[in-house]
Formats: sequence, C-alpha cells, structure tokens
Amino acid sequence: MKTGFKALGAILLAGALMSGASAASAAPPRAQVYTCTGGSVPSGTYSQLIIAGACDVGAGAEITVTGNLVVQQGAVFDAQSAPSTLVVRQNVTSRAGSMLGLGCQPGQPGNSGHPCMLDETGRSDITVHGNINADRAVGLFLNGVTVGRNVSVTGGGSDIPWSIKNNMIAGNLTVRGITEEWIGVMWNRIAGNVVLTDITMTGLDDQAGTGLNDVFVVRNEIGRNLVCNGLVPGAFGYGNSIAGHATGQCAALAG
Repeated sequence: MKTGFKALGAILLAGALMSGASAASAAPPRAQVYTCTGGSVPSGTYSQLIIAGACDVGAGAEITVTGNLVVQQGAVFDAQSAPSTLVVRQNVTSRAGSMLGLGCQPGQPGNSGHPCMLDETGRSDITVHGNINADRAVGLFLNGVTVGRNVSVTGGGSDIPWSIKNNMIAGNLTVRGITEEWIGVMWNRIAGNVVLTDITMTGLDDQAGTGLNDVFVVRNEIGRNLVCNGLVPGAFGYGNSIAGHATGQCAALAG
C-alpha cells in the first residue's frame, strides 16, 4: 500500500516552516477574515480562512471557520501533519495547482490509518459542514474528515499519491478527469453515490513492479451506487458494501 503521503507531509511541513516568517505573530480579532501567506494558522474563530501560501496548523490548534475555507491557486494547506481541531461551517475549495491535506489518525487492525507526522498516536478532528471541492489540484489528501454534503474532485493530479480514506461523507463522492500516480478510495462511509470517471494512473504497481496501478476502491460503505468508467488501466478493490448497484469497471467490486 502506498505511503507517499508521508513524503508529502514532509514537503508541506518544510514549505510552511520556510515561509513562517511572513505569518502573523498573534491571532487576529474574533470572526475576522484571516489570510495565511505562510506558517501556522493560529487557533481562533474566523469568518473566512484564505490560504495564500504554504500554511499548516500546529499541534493542538483549535480553528473554527464560520464561512468558507479557500486554498488559493498554487497554495498549500497542511492540516494532516499534527493533531488539531478544524471546523468549517460552509465549504472548502482547493483551486488549481494547490495542495490540500486534511486529517490524520493512527492505524488500527485492518486499516492503515494516516498517522500524524508530529504525533503518530494522536488524531485530528475535522468537520466540513458543506462541500469539499478540488479543481485541478496537484495534491489531495482527505483522511478521517466528516463532510456534511459532497466531495467533488475535478482535474489535476501529480506524481504524489492521493488518499481519500476513513471519511464520513453525507452526500456523494465524485472524482473525474484526473491524471494521478496513485489514488485510493478506502474505508469511507458515503451515504450517496461514488462516481469515478476518466482517471488515468501513471504509477507502476508496487507488487508486480511492472504495469500501471489500478484505482484502489477498498472496504467502503456506499449508501447508493458505485459507478466507474474510463479508468486506465482499471479498478482494483475488495470488501465494499454497496446498497445500490456497482456498474462499469467497478461492477465486480461489490461485496
């Protein structure tokens, strides 16, 4: 199983530390718009959180965003390296060329988890009441996030493995039009549909060492349908519970 997210966490953390000098030294007034251009986002309540550089959250941080969280084009937001609490009451948007990492937790039997780099026994508590939308991102890592509506990923990709796992999604999960080294949709509880379309894998299979990776769809609980089309080279999975139908290239992945 891929562990490339650990390398990504190091990249995010290093970038944030390098640009930390530009971060504010104290939290802004309560419920104000806060723009992070580098360093750690301080604990507090903000009406909107804008990530415009390489930013992270520190261990034990408690952040509430009453509006939207936006990761601007080319920016990095690392909320996957340290145990923290983050509540976004509206939507999270990750724009073209950005990296978005949310959530970390230790592994357990039958589940690799996504350990926090700064505390492998710790865990984050991240809730997004609205949608998570990623448009042409170069890095996406959602691990143990509670999402009140939908997760939509369109375009983008890179040579860094992506993970969408251990999440609770009240709506649908849609991933379309990405070209990616590896992506795993694993151990999620999704009330609606899972739609995976036009995904091209570029990484070599870890086990065989030859041939390209399939899209991993493993041990998900899906409340409606699993639809897969245009996956290159294909889909791999097991242990999925699907209340509706599995169709297309994922037809064999139910049960």
